[in-house]
Amino acid sequence: MMRGMGNMQGMMKQVQKMQKEMVAAQASLNEKEFMGEATNGYVKVVATGDRKIKEITIDPAIIDPEDAEMLQDLTAMAMNDVLAKIEKETEAVMGKYTKGLPGF
Repeated sequence: MMRGMGNMQGMMKQVQKMQKEMVAAQASLNEKEFMGEATNGYVKVVATGDRKIKEITIDPAIIDPEDAEMLQDLTAMAMNDVLAKIEKETEAVMGKYTKGLPGF
């Protein structure tokens, strides 16, 4: 009976260790910066891993008052690119903790 309790305590310690590692990994990911780009880098978006936009850069050469829709499209493209990069990195970093868990 005591042996079973020792195993349970060992498992609890492993779970606590893994939980601490997950929190640290998520915090590190949240601070990391990612850059997304639209066609030829005309629009660039920098965001942190927690999906907060830090910067949007637009090449002045593509600013055409007669074609605001193109600029809107390029901005959306760059934002989607950066979000996809964040998602990919999040899955790579956090996937080892959540793989096989229900809901992940």
